[in-house]
Amino acid sequence: MLDIKWIRENAEVLDEALKRRGSTATAFDILRLDEKRRQHLKALQDWQSQRNEASKQIGKAKASGDAAAVDEVMRAVAELKAKIQDGEKLEREIDAEIDAVLATLPNVPLPEVPFGTDETGNVEVRRTGEKPTFAFKPKEHFELGEALGLMDFERAARMSGSRFTVLRGDLARMERALGQFMIDTHTREFGYEEVSPPLLVRDEALFGTSQLPKFAEDLFQTTDGRWLIPTAEVSLTNLVREEITDESALPLRFTALTPSFRSEAGSAGRDTRGMLRQHQFYKAELVSVTTPETSLEEHERMTAAAEAVLSKLGLHFRTMMLCTGDMGFSSRKTYDIEVWLPGQDAYREISSCSVCGDFQARRMNARYRPAGEKAAPRFVHTLNGSGTAVGRALIAVMENYQQEDGSILLPEVLKPYLGGLERIGAR
Repeated sequence: MLDIKWIRENAEVLDEALKRRGSTATAFDILRLDEKRRQHLKALQDWQSQRNEASKQIGKAKASGDAAAVDEVMRAVAELKAKIQDGEKLEREIDAEIDAVLATLPNVPLPEVPFGTDETGNVEVRRTGEKPTFAFKPKEHFELGEALGLMDFERAARMSGSRFTVLRGDLARMERALGQFMIDTHTREFGYEEVSPPLLVRDEALFGTSQLPKFAEDLFQTTDGRWLIPTAEVSLTNLVREEITDESALPLRFTALTPSFRSEAGSAGRDTRGMLRQHQFYKAELVSVTTPETSLEEHERMTAAAEAVLSKLGLHFRTMMLCTGDMGFSSRKTYDIEVWLPGQDAYREISSCSVCGDFQARRMNARYRPAGEKAAPRFVHTLNGSGTAVGRALIAVMENYQQEDGSILLPEVLKPYLGGLERIGAR
């Protein structure tokens, strides 16, 4: 959520940022509401002062023995009290109106973020590794998985509908091994603390990380009003909600391997074959909580952690800086990592790492106490990233390590997690 004080001082900057993100300029509407609130608060303070002064007059009137004067003053106090009560109600209504508008405003992109209306405006930052070469036409993951009898979409659809997959045997083992390998990499090499968080959260948790109210249709809700997490970002970032952390404890770095649940609203007809776009999938999530001064450096570090996973797996990928029209709602700057899928002959997103500034922290009231200062607590900065999506890593390994006979060789880093298994399928 953006700071109303910042908007007062930077109305034109906000409108320009909103235009760059493809949103409607709304600074005038917000400032109009803000001015209405400030004028109303001034009137409310005047009424409170009048009531206080009138209350003092009651004692004087009683001391004079003038019953009529007492009644008159008491009527004035009662009228002012009612006026104040109505005014306080109106204040709450105006506050709610302002908050409702602020809750739907996206974050302001950093100056270096390229302008663009969609993914075609994204800018390549670097490429890592080499594309594999094949003496045969490479297959897509679902062709390989179904031929091996280890990837079953039909049975999954019978029990759950579309966008679900049953993995069996060695493919199920490889999915588990990939998740374990990712978590081990992030905890042992990059200092993230492993967390096992709730998969069900309340409204305020999703509001804090900006999925609510704007993106409710992308979520699954239970009958008791809780929500299934679309990513462990929600649970991990909310670990600091409504808390004040000592600066000496920062940065906090959390990682979790959890199922994620997404309705995939608006994606009808996209990636309907295979397991690229699922309602349920595993993901190794990364979350950092930092001071404002270190958040951009932390963003580069987090992206490097996600890239390390793919490099260790021997996969070719490119890192893209997202343009203003393609970045997420709460992000100030985002790197997408796109892995090469030879079966598709295309790059596909496998990780997205974003720095959010204090945008989420304001929604969660997550602050830190500066070291050696008597200044008021400040809002932390939050970051989140995929380190990486396990299902898409599985797809990438299958397509990049496929053999002409339909078998799949295994990357060296996965073999210890699979009892030394060399390949999946025919030998």
